[in-house]
Amino acid sequence: MTVLVFLASLCGAMAIGMPVAFTLMVCGIALMAFLGIYDSQIVAQKILDGADSFVLLAIPFFLLAGELMNAGGLSRRIVNFAIAFLGHRHGGLGYVAIIAAVIMASLSGSAAADTAALAAVLIPMMRQAGYSVPTSAGLIAAGGVIAPVIPPSIGFVIFGVAANVSIPRLFVAGIVPGLLMGLSLVAAWWWVARRSTFQTIPKQTWSQRGSAFLDGIWALAMPVFVLGSIRFGWATPTEAAVVAAVYALLVGLFVYRELKLSMLYGVFLAAAKMTAIIMFLVSAAQISSWLITQANIPGELSAVLQPLMDNKTLLLLVIMLVVLVVGTALDFAPTVLILTPVLMPIIRQAGIDPVYFGVLFIMNNAIGLLTPPVGIVLNVVCGVARVPMTAVIRGVMPFLLAQTAVMLLLIFVPELVTVPYRYFMGLR
Repeated sequence: MTVLVFLASLCGAMAIGMPVAFTLMVCGIALMAFLGIYDSQIVAQKILDGADSFVLLAIPFFLLAGELMNAGGLSRRIVNFAIAFLGHRHGGLGYVAIIAAVIMASLSGSAAADTAALAAVLIPMMRQAGYSVPTSAGLIAAGGVIAPVIPPSIGFVIFGVAANVSIPRLFVAGIVPGLLMGLSLVAAWWWVARRSTFQTIPKQTWSQRGSAFLDGIWALAMPVFVLGSIRFGWATPTEAAVVAAVYALLVGLFVYRELKLSMLYGVFLAAAKMTAIIMFLVSAAQISSWLITQANIPGELSAVLQPLMDNKTLLLLVIMLVVLVVGTALDFAPTVLILTPVLMPIIRQAGIDPVYFGVLFIMNNAIGLLTPPVGIVLNVVCGVARVPMTAVIRGVMPFLLAQTAVMLLLIFVPELVTVPYRYFMGLR
């Protein structure tokens, strides 16, 4: 009955158009009333507890780093660097979009910000070169969702806090899966573009490539500072986020000189707005998360899934299918915040590595950013490219299927995640 109350309150509040954060609070209050433990002071306290975390400070600083990168010219130089080496190939701008997406994913961790930056630079160039705009927009959107998987990832920060899992380990574990997502896009783009006719950019000389590298070296060096500081224990994820934001600020102001003091207010405001949205969601989710535990919903779900507990692969397939379906209706952060407290007790009971599961879970939610009707990244690329949603949905399908295939591969071959992260973390 508690599961029914949970689902009815959650779906009912969403059905009448209530914002997700308030939906999570209503869901928690409904469970409290059903269990006979309603207390307004508990509601207020849990909201405060949800945001009272040092680790969560990484979110505003990574978001700020992404905004500073875009405003300070770092993102554009990453694209120019990729164009210098790949732009002359058949379908070269598509490969540029993929390489640039992977590099930018290692800088900001925000799918929407990376997608908007790439689309603004590359869509006009691809349109002029005769590329199909819906397909190009679909490719850039698919490249954008690599950001929550390759560290530093805001998604890993949220999941790590909600599931009490090591964020540095999640960061390291996400590197190989994120690169595999990029390789899957390369294969899918080759398949899509092989029979198409494009205008190609003249091949650049090694001198020009060297100039592009030197011009972009400050942007390309940023992930080395951020990930290196985390890997070698010089900084926590939160401190690394501060390093990323300060680095992007200084490079934009004093090296590239494209970031002006007059622009800082708008940059900080945009980052603050996005931070407020995410942090309010995290705070509101703390109520429902606590009530989920009190109501023993994970125990009830575990009893339903008990026949699958001895088969980890089948259990993961079922869970990932559920997450994929939920991801079509909910945005990234709400899905993570709602499902994490429900699924983690089952994962631990089944003996599945929480870090490995976290990578699959975040990858699945990232793919959900490409699925209608919510599909935040799809909406972003539609707005920048000025093409209808229906056209972009058709354009993104080959790339969506390619990334889903990577997720299935990781389910059947978990060593692709566990072996590299254990090696790099010095674990046996």
